[in-house]
Formats: sequence, structure tokens, C-alpha cells
Amino acid sequence: MEVKGIAAAAGYGLGYVFLLQDAKVEVVRKDLPQDAIETEVSRFEGAVRQAISELEVVRQTASEKMGEDAAAIFSAHIMMLEDPEYIGAITQKIRQTSVNAESVLEEVTREFVALFEGMDNEYLRERAADLKDVSGRLLRGLLGIKSMSLADSKGEVILCAHDLTPSDTAQLDRSKVAGFVTNVGGRTSHSAIMARTMGIPAVVGLKDIADKVQPGDFLIVDGNDGKVLVNPPEAVIEEYRQKQAKAIARKNEFEKLLNEKSVTRDGVHVEVAANIGNPDDAKSAANGGAEGVGLYRTEFLYMGRKELPSEEEQFKAYKEVAEVFGKRPVVIRTLDIGGDKELSYLEMPEEMNPFLGYRAIRLCLDRTDIFKTQLRAILRASSFGNIKMMYPMIATLSELRAANRILAEVKQELTGENISFNAQMEVGIMVEIPAAAVLAHQFAKEVDFFSIGTNDLVQYTLAVDRMNEKISYLYQPLNPSVLHLIQNVITAAHNEKKWVGMCGEMAGDLTAIPVLLGMGLDEFSMSASSMLPARALIRQLSKQDMVSIAKAVLEMDDAEAIRTYVEQRVPVIADFK
Repeated sequence: MEVKGIAAAAGYGLGYVFLLQDAKVEVVRKDLPQDAIETEVSRFEGAVRQAISELEVVRQTASEKMGEDAAAIFSAHIMMLEDPEYIGAITQKIRQTSVNAESVLEEVTREFVALFEGMDNEYLRERAADLKDVSGRLLRGLLGIKSMSLADSKGEVILCAHDLTPSDTAQLDRSKVAGFVTNVGGRTSHSAIMARTMGIPAVVGLKDIADKVQPGDFLIVDGNDGKVLVNPPEAVIEEYRQKQAKAIARKNEFEKLLNEKSVTRDGVHVEVAANIGNPDDAKSAANGGAEGVGLYRTEFLYMGRKELPSEEEQFKAYKEVAEVFGKRPVVIRTLDIGGDKELSYLEMPEEMNPFLGYRAIRLCLDRTDIFKTQLRAILRASSFGNIKMMYPMIATLSELRAANRILAEVKQELTGENISFNAQMEVGIMVEIPAAAVLAHQFAKEVDFFSIGTNDLVQYTLAVDRMNEKISYLYQPLNPSVLHLIQNVITAAHNEKKWVGMCGEMAGDLTAIPVLLGMGLDEFSMSASSMLPARALIRQLSKQDMVSIAKAVLEMDDAEAIRTYVEQRVPVIADFK
């Protein structure tokens, strides 16, 4: 049997099924005598403390395995367990109804989840999934149920589940898990992102795979093509073992390029840089061959905590990354909070569509106190390396000018305080809103560089929620409309002798790279795991040949046709997947 799903993490996984099933728990409602109510509240509060303690361990594990980006998820889970609205509602209801903690926990959680899932924005839907994860942990603690363990499995297994929570994924033992498959999920779900970070092949969105397979079945997970083979014949198993061996050999070959430049066959150098979220990511990226940092996501400094980070704390983080990279460029993005990233300690308005609302530069221009603190820290750190800075979510020239006026004020303040900084630090913008891409010729006169954020540019251009499985087919980075916007941005910048980078996921897409190279993109910034395959491919290409491919592609009218055309014209792409 072959089942098609969504390719969530590349690679090939072979092994026997390990079904991860939630224990069938039937919560029985129990009425409590008055003298037992406070004891029950204490029992519940003990379960909360235990859950927080467990999550601290999970958070640390995630940090060590995957960096602070992944660990921030569990910091958010801990904050849920410290949220008086949620935990307080449960303790209050235990006292009001004189009912056992398990029953009240289920009831209150159901109400909160229904509320979040019924609202039309992705952040709240994600919060509902996280709340289920947290409440499940609490319930297991109250009932004394231990989670299933892979410890007794012999050899590598394929983990099969309806869904994998972030907690499940963070605790996977890479030596035991050859791959995982789930009924639900998308390429940008937490578990998929973590699987890519950990290098575990994964296919998600398989609808009912966990119901169709059973222990003893042998699975092949093809994370490149998004398919799962159930009990394939020996000849197919051997074919995939050879693919696995080739992939390992290819990875070893890639590692020979760690200290090489990303130069095409005809001598054109482009920069392959890393997207990072913290100083630890920077060290890994620098050791992994990054020629710089194309995107430093500073919002992770603000998340998973109870108050805003101080200027000094930010300065130290930015300075550390700058020193890791030395003369190599480090592009720092100013605070991008809002949309799917909220801060519990920062009062934000409730919005019907937060992705189009009060976020990123819009928040910073309103909360100049927060913005100025960050600008001071970035400018101070600019004396210790090759720091560049960019503003996110810019839609109009007036926003850019307003941000630059505040920057000028901060520079004046630092000068008055005799604090050193790089007065010539380059300042650019993220091009992620179609309005900025259309008027790139005007923006190019007032910025030092552009960085194209394709994750948002694609979804805004095509009006498609990239987290919505129902319309995932519309999320097309190679859609002609998107490609024309990208070409417009690159042409406008080059006309003003400015450089252009890309920090969205498209920059690491091996099929997109030849097109982007032909369009003239100067910098490709991506996750650390994608850098060496991208560099290896670039070194096999001729820039001049890619120019003709880009021109042909811009005359085409269908994303799938474009992908097929590029892969046929550049067959070497297949060698790097």
C-alpha cells in the first residue's frame, strides 16, 4: 500500500511500526464532600507543579537538541500552567462545584479549546493545540499515567500517531526513531519544523495512517516525495536502502564544502547565509558553513518570559552573534511580534485578523519606548562586527521614514552619551508585503538593501493561509505572480546599486535556487541544515545559463509547470535532494 501525504522533513526512514496512542482514559465525575475540597485543590496544584517541572526538563532537552527557537514552545506551555485565567478557572470551579479535579480539568479545557478553535486566526488555533498538550500532561499527572516509551523497542522504528505534540517530538530519541508519520499536520506545524531540525524524515497529513497500520508492519517513509509505503516487497526495501546510503554519502560530500565559497561555475559569488534565533544558533550556523546571518529573529529574546528584555541583555545577545561571525555580515531584524507571536506581558488588542493587524513595525512605531531600547542595543553591538539591520512588515514609505527618524534620534542620543556605534551601519527592509514589492523602485532609493521574506510574501500575494491544510495547494512559491514580484524587487535594487537577499523558506528550495540565481539574487538565507546542499547546487550551476531559465520561467503561467520545467532543464537538482 502507498499513501500520499505532505512531505514535512526530507530523508528516508525504514522500520517497523511503533504506534503512539493516547491511553484510553475515561474520566469519572466524582462529587466531593465539603471537607475534601481544599485537599482536591492541593492535589491539582501539585499536578500543576509536577507538569511545570517536567516541562522544564523538556524545554532544556529541546534547547540542547534544537536550539532556543524550539525551546520557546515549551516556555509558552509553562506560561499556560502559570496563567491565572486558565489554572484559576479550574481551581475556582473545583471549589464552586465540589467536583474532582480530573473532571473539572476536562470541562474547563474543553471550553477554552472550543473558544480558541472557533476563532478565525492561526495563532489562536495553535494555542488550542498547545492547550490540549498541556491539559493532557496535567491529566496524566493526576491519574498517575506514564507516557509510552520507546526504550523497549529493538532497532529503529517508524512512529505512527494521529498527531505528535511538540512535547512528543522534542523528546524523540533519534537513535530509536527512523521517521514519523501522522494523520494530521502541515509542513509548517511545530512537529514538522522540529523534525527538520532533528533530521528525522517525516510525512504528515496522511488522514488515517495510524488507523490503517499496526505493530509488525514495515514502513518506508519518503520525506522527499511525501509518501509512505506499507509492507513493500523486498526489492523496494532494497531500493530505498540504496537511496539512504546515497543520501548519507551525499551529506559527507557536502561537508567538504564547509569552508568553501558559494561560487557558480562561471565565477559568480553569491552568499549562503543562515536564519537564526539566538547566539547558540549562531555558533552552530558558523560551524556549519554560513557565510553570514541573513536573518536574526530577535523576537525570541522577548518570548517565554514575564517582562521585556533590557537594553543590556539585548546588547549582549547581539554583540555575541556579531563576534561569532567577525567580518561576515549579520542582518538583525527588529522586533516582529504580533500575528502568530504574542507576548503575555504585552497588552495587545484582540483582532479579527492579527496577521494583517497591529504587529511588527506597526507596533514598534506605536511603542517607541520598546523600539528605541532595541535600536540602542543594536547600534551599540554594531561596533563589534558587521551588523546590518532591517525593519519587518513595511508596507509604505511613510513607515520606513518614520522608523528612520526614530533611528536618527537614537543615534543622536548615543553620540551625546559618548557611546560608540557604527554610524554607517546598513539599514534595509523586509519585503514581505506585495505593496512594498510593487513600489520597490521607490523604496530602493531610501534603503541600503532588501531582504525578501517569501513565507509572508507568498501568502499575502495569493491570499492563502500557509497553515491551512485545506488550501495548502495554493501556497506556491513558484507561482508566476510571486516570481514577477521577486524579479521586480531585484531589478529595482540593482538599478540603485543595492543588494538583495531572501530569508524565506524559498531561499533553500533546491528547485527555486536556479531561478533565483538567474534573477540576480545576491544572498540566500536559510535554515542551517539547508546551507550545504544549496551551496553544492550553486557550485554546479552557471549563472549565465540560469539567466535564460529565469527569463523563460517568467513567461510561464503555472507553478507546477514551472517546477517541472526547471527540474528538467537542471537535472542536477535531483542529485542534491
